[in-house]
Amino acid sequence: MDSLTAVVARIGADPRDDEELRQKKALLVIVTVIILPVSLVWGFLYLGLGSPGGILAFVYFAISLGSLVVFARTRRLEPFLLTQIVDILLMPTGGQTATGGFIASGGVGMWGLLGPLGALVFLDVRRAVRWFAAFLVVFAATGLAGDALVADAGFPGWFKTTMLALNVIGTASLAFTLLAMFARQRNDALTALRAEQEKSELLLQNVLPHTIAERLKAATGRIADHFAAASILFADVAEFTPLAERLSPAEMVGVLDQLFSQFDALVERHGLEKIKTIGDAYMAAAGVPDPCPDHAHRTALVALEMRQLLAGIAVAGWPGVELRIGINSGPVVAGVIGTHRFLYDLWGDAVNTASRMESHGTPGQIQITRATYELLKHEFVCRPRGTIPVKGKGEMETWYLEGPRTGRALQAAP
Repeated sequence: MDSLTAVVARIGADPRDDEELRQKKALLVIVTVIILPVSLVWGFLYLGLGSPGGILAFVYFAISLGSLVVFARTRRLEPFLLTQIVDILLMPTGGQTATGGFIASGGVGMWGLLGPLGALVFLDVRRAVRWFAAFLVVFAATGLAGDALVADAGFPGWFKTTMLALNVIGTASLAFTLLAMFARQRNDALTALRAEQEKSELLLQNVLPHTIAERLKAATGRIADHFAAASILFADVAEFTPLAERLSPAEMVGVLDQLFSQFDALVERHGLEKIKTIGDAYMAAAGVPDPCPDHAHRTALVALEMRQLLAGIAVAGWPGVELRIGINSGPVVAGVIGTHRFLYDLWGDAVNTASRMESHGTPGQIQITRATYELLKHEFVCRPRGTIPVKGKGEMETWYLEGPRTGRALQAAP
């Protein structure tokens, strides 16, 4: 049955159709094919008892089948839909005139209700209301005309009762089937839409911090925040350019993916926020977008574990690959820029200085400023480097972060 339904549903299908149009076509074809044999049975029953009203059932069958054949060739939904609505609206209601009115026909005109129901499913509500009004007028007019102008066909009482029951059951069943199939398609579409929304939200949360992604979905204005205290880390693979020249593109991307994926895990474990990567440079921060008093401590742990991690990795047989890491602490401005490919970024002198700590640093060392040193000196061993010239800053006193003081192991921040 499922295979047969699938074959029928492909009638009139066009590869250029979008999903919504494809489903509408399939639904209309299936309902049309279901009604066709019913109309033949009704036609034979009425003609068998001597009523000319049975002819209209065969007229309905011919028009419906003909429009289905044309639709299979043209694949145009609108003419097919209009023909089906008019056909199911006029032929059954006309049948109740030919058989003597509402009661004598066994309520066959109720099949015309499928016309406005089809309009409700396949068209907009406003047009469906007009079709429903047309059904009420036609149903009442043809029924009254049959009562007034056509003599009772003299059907047996059992036949009238049976046909009334069958017509009620038939129209109700087809109406329910039509609406159920429509509801199923709508639910499938909603499920697919929710799945796409979940994927989009997951992608957004992978690009932006979770709290920022939630604000962005609800915000109508610009997202920009000032943080009085944060720590910013820059890490760069020293001498990566000559290394990259010896690697294939796939190998180079693989090296950075392996390295930065492990950096991501460290950053997440210690409660930092990855800001971005620029080539072979990695930027992260603590204290944004969620402020925390131990931002420098968290950043120091990540930097030490990054250095330790790289020391245990053999990069494509290239020995001695090291990181230059720079850290600075201070106030920053953070926000989302752009309307496409959103970027959560940081600005301010503290950010620029952290970048300088990395670029003016020493491979294998973690260089920190006085601002960061003052926050770490009681918990970490920091070796003075002295005063160095820093581009755009002049002479600056810096330190190398060596590790936790005796008895303090590297561990995730609480």
